[in-house]
Amino acid sequence: MTETAPLIPEQRRESIVQHLQRERVLSFRQLTELLGVSHMTVRRDVAVLEEQGLVAATPGGAKLAPRLLAEPSRAVKAGVDVAAKDAVAEVAASLVHDTMTIYLDAGTTMQAMRPHLQDVRDLTVVTNDLVTVEAFLDHPSIDLISVGGRVVTANLSTMGRLARLVLQELSIDVAFVSSSSWDLQHGVTTPVEAKVEAKRAAVAVAERSVLVADASKYGRFAKYRALRLDELDTVVTDASLDDDAAAALRDAGVELRVAG
Repeated sequence: MTETAPLIPEQRRESIVQHLQRERVLSFRQLTELLGVSHMTVRRDVAVLEEQGLVAATPGGAKLAPRLLAEPSRAVKAGVDVAAKDAVAEVAASLVHDTMTIYLDAGTTMQAMRPHLQDVRDLTVVTNDLVTVEAFLDHPSIDLISVGGRVVTANLSTMGRLARLVLQELSIDVAFVSSSSWDLQHGVTTPVEAKVEAKRAAVAVAERSVLVADASKYGRFAKYRALRLDELDTVVTDASLDDDAAAALRDAGVELRVAG
């Protein structure tokens, strides 16, 4: 379906990333039809995205780059795999019970857990995600703790040493960790070093730790490893995870919960 509204270059490039996150690989012809622009415009946009480390050019098209050099903005993440994220969020939320203290890592999938936690009573939510903080302000029975630290404006979260210091003073029942890149070999990774501290600190003070990540992010990896998969108790993902990947994870001892 061709997009009819004219887009500025940044919007076009965000759209390309969104389409590739859904389809994994697309030809230049498919991208020109999806965006309603010329073949040369698509090629230029793909070249820019390749320089940013978000996509890799292929003969006649483009695919997501396996090495993640930079995370997409929250605006891009919010429009991708919405149904899969909600399914994953619902399964993750089923692990939460009354009176629990939980940590919600930064990310749109974590934010999607909010409707599924509406009826949980006497819940304590700890989060470094500013949008998630706002989403829980009207929860009828909650103690809400916002983790401080340096604010990342691109995804509206906090990170770094200050976030780690706050988390080290808490005791958490379940830490829900997000990631834009994960696999069996590399674990949970991020291109942003300062994001590692909050993830590790939350898992260290939690009785149980759960990776919540849709399957579109599997097989990608970034520079900094935040956690090995064997440091986590459970992985929640969606049904589009490749059967071979799912089997390899289970063979490695990963408790895998698949939504949908």
